[in-house]
Amino acid sequence: MSRSRFIAFSLVVDALAFNAAVLAAFALRFGLHIPVFNLEPYLRLAPWLTLAFLLSAYLSGLYDPERIEGAWLIFRGAASSAALSALFTLGMLYLAGTAFNAFPRPVVLLAAPLELAFLVGWRALSARISPVRWPEQRVLLVGTGALALELAGELTRRARWGYRVAGLVSVTDDEAGASPEEAPPVLGRVADLAAIVRENAIDRVIVASPVALRELVEDITLGGEMSVRLDVVPELYEIFIGEVDSIVADIPLMAITHRSPQWYVGLKRVTDFAGALALLVVLSPVLLLVWLAILVTMGTPVMFRQERLGRDLTPFTLLKFRTMVRDAEAASGPVLAGDEDPRITPLGRFLRKGRLDELPQLVNIVRGEMSFVGPRPERAFFIERFLNEIPAYRERFRIKPGVTGLAQVSGGYATTPERKLKYDLIYMYHQNLLMDVRIVADTIRVVLTGRGAR
Repeated sequence: MSRSRFIAFSLVVDALAFNAAVLAAFALRFGLHIPVFNLEPYLRLAPWLTLAFLLSAYLSGLYDPERIEGAWLIFRGAASSAALSALFTLGMLYLAGTAFNAFPRPVVLLAAPLELAFLVGWRALSARISPVRWPEQRVLLVGTGALALELAGELTRRARWGYRVAGLVSVTDDEAGASPEEAPPVLGRVADLAAIVRENAIDRVIVASPVALRELVEDITLGGEMSVRLDVVPELYEIFIGEVDSIVADIPLMAITHRSPQWYVGLKRVTDFAGALALLVVLSPVLLLVWLAILVTMGTPVMFRQERLGRDLTPFTLLKFRTMVRDAEAASGPVLAGDEDPRITPLGRFLRKGRLDELPQLVNIVRGEMSFVGPRPERAFFIERFLNEIPAYRERFRIKPGVTGLAQVSGGYATTPERKLKYDLIYMYHQNLLMDVRIVADTIRVVLTGRGAR
């Protein structure tokens, strides 16, 4: 069973196990003849209680095979999940008020140990019948010292999770070719890292030698030519400013390259689609008024359509309300808008100040070309220049562009591309739902105050 199938299978079975445990708890409380009066509140809340239970299981690590590789870890995760679920359920019933008083609270407490038994039981049975098999993940270790060799040994012992140590990379000339017996081979030096990664089909690079960190980031992350995960064994400084992502044995690892969890990407897409569709309906009178104001004061065309590059440098047509004079770039060619740009009309300046010119991009969000929050999309003309001039500029195209972003609420409207990139990378490497909500809230404040717009 692959990892994705394991997670999907686990979600379905856990949902069934939770509801079976609750029904069994009802039977223990009332016998075989459960009063409809008491059962009906549960049936009404069942979808929400099930979601709360699955969230508890996720928070307890039950959908991460590496965190439940032993019987004790499975039991601990299941116990945590059952306890959290009971607290969530009791909290829901409390907030629901008198409408759900008929839901017996003892049933919640009786269900918890049953949930624990069901969760542990089916996982133990599944591990014997169809163990999880991860796809192969070829790992390259930077360093040839004791720490690198310890990591190599630990990853080799965890081969069931797909780890295959392809070899080591030396940091200095003295290390080149030095490899103890039974240790992975030394494949070359840090200076040749990019070629080693390509030639050996490496999926993940782990740096066990901090000396090489800067050079590695420049070769892999900033170059943008290789889609590999880069981890480092952090020193105290990195731990102070970052977050440990995984642990191999007792060795902490910190991911440098960006990888958003699939659940976050999926949830963000659903939220983007539903939110954009709702706003198009609610703001339709505003969209109509802006359309008419541009038509009367500036004439046609009302809409401004321009090709921009989105995720993975894929072109799409960006929609905006027109804020400049007709043929604004006919004489100058493509140029970036700046403070007090003479091409912007008085109405256009008002629209930009309130970000009203960006409203048509709700259509881009519905199409899946953009998100509410992300790096702002740019034209290919400027991107080609920035890719050559600004290190790491390619990195911002690993996620969808956004209508707003950290750069837009933190810097000025016409701040430099280098400064915008710093904000974009901060967002990419630390994005989460709470950050998205904060950026949207700050955007609303910017719209109301006009701060950062010209």
